[in-house]
Amino acid sequence: MNSETPQLQRRLKNRHIQLIAMGGAIGTGLFLGSAHIIESAGPSIILGYMIGGLIAFLIMRQLGEMIVHEPVTGSFSYFAFKYWGKFSGFLTGWNYWILYILVVMTELTAIGKYVNYWWPHIPAWVSVLVFFAVITLANLANVKLYAESEFWLSMIKVVAIVAMILFGVYLLMTADAGSTASISNLWTHGGFFPHGFEGLFYMLAFMMFAFGGIELISMAAAETEDPEKNIPKAVNQTVIRVFLFYICSLAVLLSLVPWNQLELGGLDHSPFVMIFQQMGIDWAAHLLNFIILTASVSVCNSGMYANSRMLLGLAEQGNAPKVFTQVNQHGTPIAAVLFSALLIFGCVLLNYFLPEKALSYLIYIVVAAAVLNWMLISLIHLKFRKAMKQQGIQTKFLALFAPFTNYFVLAFMLMILYIMWTQGFMLSVLMLPVWILLLFVLFKIMQAKKA
Repeated sequence: MNSETPQLQRRLKNRHIQLIAMGGAIGTGLFLGSAHIIESAGPSIILGYMIGGLIAFLIMRQLGEMIVHEPVTGSFSYFAFKYWGKFSGFLTGWNYWILYILVVMTELTAIGKYVNYWWPHIPAWVSVLVFFAVITLANLANVKLYAESEFWLSMIKVVAIVAMILFGVYLLMTADAGSTASISNLWTHGGFFPHGFEGLFYMLAFMMFAFGGIELISMAAAETEDPEKNIPKAVNQTVIRVFLFYICSLAVLLSLVPWNQLELGGLDHSPFVMIFQQMGIDWAAHLLNFIILTASVSVCNSGMYANSRMLLGLAEQGNAPKVFTQVNQHGTPIAAVLFSALLIFGCVLLNYFLPEKALSYLIYIVVAAAVLNWMLISLIHLKFRKAMKQQGIQTKFLALFAPFTNYFVLAFMLMILYIMWTQGFMLSVLMLPVWILLLFVLFKIMQAKKA
């Protein structure tokens, strides 16, 4: 590619990277998915998110070591291709691409439910279609516009969550004797583990959905100013984000109303909104619903960005049609954005034909694809470390306690698949080997055409 050919541009500043990283970690998994977990695990959901946050951080450090060493388009698909082999790069890239297609579809489906909180008469597919169109247009603009829109969308939800935590603490401190608000709600209604440890254990798979998106900053590596400085900052703050957004918010909210008195309604309502509604603080419930809707729009925005950049990276490796290498004068891969959007449009149809079941179906398919994605990152990192050792290269941002933590992550992911298998989502697990086989066949076809 010559110097006059339009390419991705390093326009993402530190503030963009920090908020993009937050944007990928705060969405439906926390705001809507936690309702189902609270019903099964009670207050022990807090411990569950601690466990999930630890695993997420270990994966981020493994990924961070690679992208700081070589900040490139396509991220870990590139590393799989370079350090493991051609099929590994093909598998990793296409799996991540389909993962984010599913993530965006899930978040758009959730948006329909948030809109229904105010206007229950509006069909979910209509809300999904409107937001799909807006987000697609935002991603067709230059990367700076994407970054600015994501910065402010993420800023809104970050400020709102902090404000919600502080407001919750204020309500706890000013609660009178007859109020249900008390920190003792975390252990007095059946205990911290009201359904035993099993109640939490079998929810871990559902919980991990909330962390689908932690790898998002790796997609922005090729467009980041000073990646050696900014990427490690974003990675290391994963722990702080999980503690603040997941642990603190849930601890405060579950202290306000006993978990067993919440009228959650499964995946149709957000526990964050329902708690304030039950307390009679309607303005807070409405404001929070708006913030949660904003959070999902933010994840959709980030997800479509990740889709297009991964597809661009695949095309540059020769693992996708060359048309997807086209970048316009503003640094936007138009063909990659439009093709990803075409697949995401399937969400509108899903919500039209199966409005009641769309969200639960999508969440477990996302978890299966995410588990494969995280396992691949840990395996790729093992290959990467072996190559660095053979070449005598000392990387600048070492993963924690590798390779032990790599094997720990892999074992945890196998456990998640076991949980899914035993909890009625056998089909999602069985789809993984079928998906890998399908990609292997497609890979061989593409290789034959090149020969």
